[in-house]
Amino acid sequence: MGSRAENWSPPVPAMLPARAWIVRALGEIDELAAPWNSLGGEGGCPHLSHAWVRACAASFAGSGELSVVVVGAPNALALAPLIRRDDVVPRLELLGVDELGEPSDLLAADPSALALLADALVRTGQPVHLKRIPADSATVPALRRAYRGRGVVISRPHAAYPWIPLDATWTSPEERLSARRRSDVRRARRIAAGMGPVSIEVVSPAPAEVGPLIEEAFLVEAASWKGRRGSAVLNDAARAAFYRQYAFWASERGILRLGFLRIGGRPAAMQLAVESGERFWLLKIGYDESFARCSPGTLLMLEALRYAVARGLRSYELLGAVEPWTLMWTQLARPCVSLRAYPATAPGIGALMMEVARMGGRKLGRRLRNGWLPRKGSCDPIEARDGQRPERNAEDMLGAAG
Repeated sequence: MGSRAENWSPPVPAMLPARAWIVRALGEIDELAAPWNSLGGEGGCPHLSHAWVRACAASFAGSGELSVVVVGAPNALALAPLIRRDDVVPRLELLGVDELGEPSDLLAADPSALALLADALVRTGQPVHLKRIPADSATVPALRRAYRGRGVVISRPHAAYPWIPLDATWTSPEERLSARRRSDVRRARRIAAGMGPVSIEVVSPAPAEVGPLIEEAFLVEAASWKGRRGSAVLNDAARAAFYRQYAFWASERGILRLGFLRIGGRPAAMQLAVESGERFWLLKIGYDESFARCSPGTLLMLEALRYAVARGLRSYELLGAVEPWTLMWTQLARPCVSLRAYPATAPGIGALMMEVARMGGRKLGRRLRNGWLPRKGSCDPIEARDGQRPERNAEDMLGAAG
C-alpha cells in the first residue's frame, strides 16, 4: 500500500533576480553550504543535504563529471545536484543515486524557483535522467511544463521505499507483530542470552569517536552474505569513502545514529542511520552470520524502533526497497518515479532514438506526455546578465555545458 511522500522543504525568503550556472568544483559546492541548507537540505531528507551531496561529489564524481545546476543570485534559490555521464550519448543524472540507490530530488525555494531550474535544465541541451524522486514531487509537473513544446519527458514508476509512521503503540514494537513473530522474538532472545551477555545501544557519537565505530559497523556488514557476494561497503572503495565522510559530517551536526547489538562483547548486528526532520532514516544494516540463529538484526530493529518513539520522532524511514524482511514491519511504501527528459537538440534526439529502440516505438508512444515540436529559441543557452559571469566563481555557463 502506498503513501504520498511528504514535503520536506521549509519556506524560505522571497525570490531574488535569478541567474543560472553550473558548478564543477568541490570548492564551489562548499561555498553553497548555507544557501543549500536554507532550501531544506538541512533538517529534512538527508539525501538532499549539502553534506550528503558533498560526500557524493567527493566519492563518485570523476574529473569533469560534476554538474550541479544552480539558479539564483546572489544566493542559490534552486539546485539540481547532477553528474554528467559520458555514455554513447552524454546525459545528466542525479548525483549518487546510481551508487547508493537512495531517493533524491531537486531543491527549490518555491514553485517559481523550481520553474526557473527546470528551464535551466532544458537549456543545457542534454538529456536529463532523474531517478527515484518522490512520485508527488513538484519536480514532476515542473519538468513537464518546462519541456512542453521543447522536448519530451517520460515518467516511469521506480522502486518505492518502505516506512513506518510512529505513534505511542510503537513504544512496545513487539505488540505490533503477529503472534508467530512474537514467539520467534522470544525464542531469539533466549538463544542470544545463551550465547553470551546481550547489550544493545543506539549512540550519537562525537566526530572523534566516529572512525572506530563506522569501521566496526562495516566489519559487521561484511560478516554476512554481503561480504561473500562482494556487495558489502568494504568491497567498494568509493562507497566506503562516501559513508566515512558522510558519517563524520553527520556526527558534526549531531544527527548520526549508530546502533549495535553485542553478544558476549562482540558486535552481532548494526544500523547506520541519521535523525533528521523528526524522522529516523535507516541508511545501512548488517549482521554477523555467526549469530544468525538468534536473528540479531530483528532484535536490534526492535530497540531502534523503541528509541525512535522515545525521541518523539514521526516516522522510521526504512529506505532501500520493499523486501520480505521489511513487510514484517510495515506494508506502507513511499512511491517514487524515474523521469527522463529529452530536449529538442542533437544529443536529446539521439538519446530519445536510443530509448525508442530499447523500448519499442508503440510502448514509448504511450509514455510520452508532452509535445515534441520545439519553439523557436527554446533551447538557446543561458547567458549571464550584461554579458558577465555570475558572481560565484563557476567554471562555465549552462550554454557552454556541451
